[in-house]
Amino acid sequence: MAKSKNIIVTGRHQKSILADVFYTNNELQKPIIIFCHGYKGFKDWGAWDLVAETFANAGFFFIKFNFSHNGGTTKQPIDFPDLEAFGNNNYIKELDDLETIINWVTSSGFKFKNEINTSNISLIGHSRGGGIVTIKAAEDKRITTLITWASVSDYKNRFPKGEAFAYWQKKGVMYIENGRTKQQMPHYFQFYTSFIENEDRLTIANAAKKIEIPHLIIHGTDDPTVDMQESRNIHEWSINSDIFLVEGADHIFGVKHPWYKDDLSKNLQEITEKSIKFMRN
Repeated sequence: MAKSKNIIVTGRHQKSILADVFYTNNELQKPIIIFCHGYKGFKDWGAWDLVAETFANAGFFFIKFNFSHNGGTTKQPIDFPDLEAFGNNNYIKELDDLETIINWVTSSGFKFKNEINTSNISLIGHSRGGGIVTIKAAEDKRITTLITWASVSDYKNRFPKGEAFAYWQKKGVMYIENGRTKQQMPHYFQFYTSFIENEDRLTIANAAKKIEIPHLIIHGTDDPTVDMQESRNIHEWSINSDIFLVEGADHIFGVKHPWYKDDLSKNLQEITEKSIKFMRN
């Protein structure tokens, strides 16, 4: 298996996108998988490298990347050295970043073009990234398969309400503590105004109802972060979807960051194998 990490891709919003590719180096045209991390996530989180290797060993060309404003930098892609960028992130930037990656991998100058089949592109999104890939799959005809892991079904209901919202609007910034790094992570009010300006596009239900490609929805029954009812909602909207509920699994399918083991957790192994089987079929 071959891999190339921390490839710098020029983004649309004054910040670079850092990408990794994993594949078997044999010049056979492979189906492409593009993986999107979630909120307070990054491409090197936990066991994502092991997930990438598993897909690559199964015959896929696997790409994962950091959203340009996820809080990482090209020199320090893990964790959140650039909190100003994090505070200025929004859903539109993430959709633009994903489109940049799709355009990059399908361009005539793509370094690994002999290893890929650009007519077979799957998106996988975890958590908040599940909403991003759902919206993009509804918009972009190049996407042939969609898989969501522990996906959210609604962005609007995650904004603060009442006094908390009024305080955010007045101050222009609110802070969320990162439980692991203990950083106070800012959200500037533009995050909300950008959503409202693009609400129709950013309503996941609207996107899911337009999707006609095969769609696999995976969720843990013991997810404390995103209730499994959200995946049931997406399943109800997405006419060509299958749903797979993992009994007892949490939001991150039994892994954490950092992950020092050489193999996947039982739950993450299960959903990776389920996803591989789904894409092969």
